[in-house]
Amino acid sequence: IKTAHGHKGPHEWDDLMYVQEITGEHSGPIWCAKFSLCGRLLATAGQDQLLRVWVVKQAYNFFLDIRSKYNPDLKVSPTPSEESLSSSGHEGGVGDDPGHLDPEDNGHAPFMPRPFCVYEGHSADLLDIAWSKNYFLLTSSMDKTVRLWHISRRECLCIFQHVDFVTAIAFHPKDDRYFISGSLDGKLRLWSIPEKRVVLWTEVEGAFITAANFCQNGSYTVVGTYDGRCLFYTTNQLKYNTQFNVRSARGKNPKGRKITGIESLPGENKVLVTSNDSRIRLYGLDEHSEHCKYRGLSNVSSQIRASFSHDGKYIVAGSENQCIYLWKTHHDYGKFNATARRDRNAYWEGVKAHSAVVTCALFSPHPELVFSFIEQQQQRASSATSADSSRADKYQKHDSLGHNKGCVGGSPVLPEPCSRWVFLGVPGLQFPSGFQCVVLSYSCRMT
Repeated sequence: IKTAHGHKGPHEWDDLMYVQEITGEHSGPIWCAKFSLCGRLLATAGQDQLLRVWVVKQAYNFFLDIRSKYNPDLKVSPTPSEESLSSSGHEGGVGDDPGHLDPEDNGHAPFMPRPFCVYEGHSADLLDIAWSKNYFLLTSSMDKTVRLWHISRRECLCIFQHVDFVTAIAFHPKDDRYFISGSLDGKLRLWSIPEKRVVLWTEVEGAFITAANFCQNGSYTVVGTYDGRCLFYTTNQLKYNTQFNVRSARGKNPKGRKITGIESLPGENKVLVTSNDSRIRLYGLDEHSEHCKYRGLSNVSSQIRASFSHDGKYIVAGSENQCIYLWKTHHDYGKFNATARRDRNAYWEGVKAHSAVVTCALFSPHPELVFSFIEQQQQRASSATSADSSRADKYQKHDSLGHNKGCVGGSPVLPEPCSRWVFLGVPGLQFPSGFQCVVLSYSCRMT
């Protein structure tokens, strides 16, 4: 896939490769996507009010066993997604390759072609998703509720009612019996799941909460507001600690814009803040100062959120100009102009692989799981093609990851824009298997 660059080099993402695309499931834009902590499950949700959970192929039988254990009637009365899987002839054997469930799947696609779970219950757009360590899921919605799910169950486990749209949710990183929610009513709430109630709450006066998360391993809670402020509270009492304004000192963006995402930098006392002035900023929590500003993306009116790779070395974000942008968190400025500012990073690399707004872009937390599977499938394909000349002729029409070389610009020629997500991979030296991977969730503009 061809990449663009905001600098002359060296470049790290020139070998980006198309791996998998799934379309035809979501109806309308996809607003949020989150990996489970183990990296084997991916949850996606958006305008169609449904939560879908996708599973990598090598973990399919493991999670199917979990569902079967807690749902004895599963084989008698399966969910629609499981029924479609069973009707394709999959028996669930440990050694089976679920890739044959999709006739167009050449075996290299890491995710199952259909959702492992599809949950319904919300009556409006889903805005955020959170995973716990034990495969519980939280979803927040414009229907003013947060719902609790578990992959072993087919029904909603609990509903947490609010008085306005719930824009942000997050499990406590140390104790997932608790979670926070941020709402447009300006209230930050700490919920107890066993007690099914709010145990602490505080209000940000005169502002809508548009983002929220934990930082410093759960010691503090940080919220972002519509007017461009980040406020910090102690988690144990939700007492106000400090705040800073996310804005430029001068220029085109002297006023604060909506905060769309907040994420902690792994291993460091810093947070990454995304805002609607088309900027991403890295702040140090010790001195509450801006360490670096990342430029390149377009984010004026969308709820686009930047996120880190699992080791914190890279940043990825979608964009309103139909591209995916990547930066190094700590750039080696010595390779560039000696007079370049160290607190500015416009050294982006980007990919244009769709004709609509890229609403979500995120790294896999465990890319070695996916690429070990791809490597195995490549070895199998190589053995098969050497034995069958007709299959070899067919294989030559695709690259090593099954991408049709006849497509324009390295992306498949598709019909009218629709909601879909794409899985991309790139060779690198950062992970045990020698690969990095990114999941990209696309959404079309709705008019």
